[in-house]
Amino acid sequence: MTSTIDPKTIGKPARTRRHVRSLTGYTPETDEEGKEKWPKGDEKVWRTALRGLDTDVPSITKSVVNHVQTSLARQAYNLDNLGAYQAAALSVRDNLILNWNDTQMHYTRKAPKRAYYLSLEFLMGRTLDNALLNLGLKDKYQEGVHQLGFNLEDILEQERDAALGNGGLGRLAACYLDSSASQELPVWGYGLRYKYGIFQQLIGPDGSQLEAPDPWLQQGDNPWELPRLDVTYEVRFYGHAERLDGMKAIWSGGQEVVAMAYDTMIPGYDTKSTNNLRLWESKPKRGFDLQSFNAGDYERAVESSNSAEAITSVLYPNDHTTFGKELRLKQQYFWTAASLADIMRRFKNLGKPITEFPDYVAIQLNDTHPTLAIPELMRIFIDEEDVPWDAAWQLVTNTFFFTNHTVLPEALEKWPVPLMQSLLPRHMQIIFDIHYLHVAVEKKFPGDRDKFARMSLIEEGYPQQVRMANLACIGSRKVNGVAELHSELVRTTIMKDFVDYYGISKFANVTNGITPRRWLDQCNPGLSKLISETLKLPKAAFLKDLFKLEGLLKFVDDPIFQKKWAAIKQSNKERLAHYVETTLGLKINTHAMFDVQIKRLHEYKRQTLNIMGVIHRYLTLKDMTPEQRKTVNPKVVFFAGKAAPGYYIAKLTIRLIVNAARIINSDPETKDILQLYFLPDYSVSLAEVLIPASDISQHISTAGTEASGTSNMKFCLNGGLLVGTVDGANIEIAEEVGENNVFFFGHLTPAVEDLRYQHMYHAVPIEQKCPPLARVLNEVSAGRFGDGSVYEPLLNTIRQHDYYLLTEDFDSYIQALQLVDEAYQDRTEWIKKSIRTSAKMGKFSSDRAIQDYAQEYWNIESTKPE
Repeated sequence: MTSTIDPKTIGKPARTRRHVRSLTGYTPETDEEGKEKWPKGDEKVWRTALRGLDTDVPSITKSVVNHVQTSLARQAYNLDNLGAYQAAALSVRDNLILNWNDTQMHYTRKAPKRAYYLSLEFLMGRTLDNALLNLGLKDKYQEGVHQLGFNLEDILEQERDAALGNGGLGRLAACYLDSSASQELPVWGYGLRYKYGIFQQLIGPDGSQLEAPDPWLQQGDNPWELPRLDVTYEVRFYGHAERLDGMKAIWSGGQEVVAMAYDTMIPGYDTKSTNNLRLWESKPKRGFDLQSFNAGDYERAVESSNSAEAITSVLYPNDHTTFGKELRLKQQYFWTAASLADIMRRFKNLGKPITEFPDYVAIQLNDTHPTLAIPELMRIFIDEEDVPWDAAWQLVTNTFFFTNHTVLPEALEKWPVPLMQSLLPRHMQIIFDIHYLHVAVEKKFPGDRDKFARMSLIEEGYPQQVRMANLACIGSRKVNGVAELHSELVRTTIMKDFVDYYGISKFANVTNGITPRRWLDQCNPGLSKLISETLKLPKAAFLKDLFKLEGLLKFVDDPIFQKKWAAIKQSNKERLAHYVETTLGLKINTHAMFDVQIKRLHEYKRQTLNIMGVIHRYLTLKDMTPEQRKTVNPKVVFFAGKAAPGYYIAKLTIRLIVNAARIINSDPETKDILQLYFLPDYSVSLAEVLIPASDISQHISTAGTEASGTSNMKFCLNGGLLVGTVDGANIEIAEEVGENNVFFFGHLTPAVEDLRYQHMYHAVPIEQKCPPLARVLNEVSAGRFGDGSVYEPLLNTIRQHDYYLLTEDFDSYIQALQLVDEAYQDRTEWIKKSIRTSAKMGKFSSDRAIQDYAQEYWNIESTKPE
């Protein structure tokens, strides 16, 4: 006889794996007297061998050289800047790991209530510079690598941005993780480890956006992450859910994939506290099919592997196809299921009864993407923990908190019921159960069928749709918007029925914030140094309490300080000009006004309004005499941002910007007083160069459409003035810095719907309503900037219906830009405006925002590792 095996099990795990421990989940055992016992070996030998932080130049150089020799297997003879970056990064990571271990051990000992931030995006930017600043070791490492023959700035440039996000949603999440660690709050982030990010943006010969994979991991292992081979969870898709007695069910069959954890350390500033960002990568439960391979069926041999790995390949797969839509839903469930399994395992290690789950766990849903966590936690409680339905729902609704980021109806996620039933049959059952058991609405508003229909989790139609925003609202303890206007719109528009039902106390506001460590000290070190010297404060004082910048107001009228302030702005302009020249081969007039708009491309953000304004300025210049042009304020306009691959109108806007730039920049009559640039492949690192160089930045969304914005805060913190509509956080910025230091234009939110109604039913030809804009559109159509017929779909969005009100706001917009030109002519007064703006940005620190969440929502406290 011999042992036998079912051929179908080859390649599968020998047993179902249940994660029962964590690499950081141990605490020492104690003896009868309560003293800690050393776990193994000679304690003295262990303690002698334990290393401490490398904080002086000799130990830093020793650590870097050690990694050159052992981690990279290289020597001084064959070490380039990339190798030096890798060695320096690994050296810094060693310090982070020591602090990270101490922080996690502290959390394990103290068992505080923790908060978990679930975000589909974490736009982290480069890590090395940020880690050095937060550790307070940048000067020491600069000297150390200099002694080794390298320049720290050259080394920093070797790092690629982590391709884990796209826009403000991901950058906000990154700022909140930084602030949580800096405020010593027990907060972990959970996301996905995208292999290729969203995409690398390229510009084709015709000016159109092209998308290529963003292989940000191609340089080898990411030095900032720790693969957790022992932290894996199985995630199921498809199959069938069989009801048992009551509300419980068994979900079986279908496809199973494995979620493997990768940990990234998040160091706090001026503290030992180091939190964690845990990212999940999808792997096949059964890998390479050797039998199929040997049979010559090579595609089937890797089919399961490819199917599993596709889940975490790309951020935001194009959902214009059925496959893309299903892949997006798979991503969302895979991520929330793995994260909840991890959170539940950590809670169970505390040995507490399941009824105390909300006393130890708070989960923040960053937009609707993680909403599937609500039915998933219900499934865990009911099917795995035998919690009765009502008790489970009570636990769930005291655990989750929901941040809404949009009031645009088309942006509120919905999923077809047939797709959900196929992919997640058990969760569709639970959603229907929540839907049908939500009968209290009918009791409170008897006969109001319209209200019940609006509040329903299921939108009727063909096919039926699951409304994720409604589910997030019903399943969360609190709902917040991200700016005062936005939160008011949430309460009075998309969530009005829920406010009527639950009361106003469930709906609140937390205005977004930014971390001043990255968005002042890291991206604008010259300005940070000037502030420190002027206020006679260490940097940590104002970088952890941004309100201290108000001390600059005493120096607004100081000519010497004004001169220093202006010199730093000029230096930042020259840095940006150098970047453009080295990457695009184009020379920029650094003595012109720099006008910047950097955002993901979307119609409501109105990059189209901006480019129409640039073309209008160009046409106006062409109408002038040479003498008249000499009086014009020189201006350089920068655009940057990506358009979603399937967003045709947004991609046409990019194409128009690029082709208009070709004409404008080559026109000998105007090129010295107007230049236009589209900087491709926008990233955090590019923003760190653009933002400090700006004189003005544009935040010009249609009133009532921008939830908050955070780039507006970054520009203003760095002394750039704001041109914008009365929308999002623009309003609160103006309240802080004074309306005389911002340039507002456009209609207000209450007028928007009436104007749209007029456009729909009482349209006025654009030639009558706004002749200057009509001229611009006609010039584009006539082919002044390339084949005009290409742009007709874009131009028709303005000529027909004009949903985002460009025709209504264009004249006001041009007038605001004229006021900017006039104000810029008085350089002394402009510098004063710049100083006042920076000085009044204290409210917009992410440290303030994260404390609002910690105290008013999550009920967690700071806890400092020993």
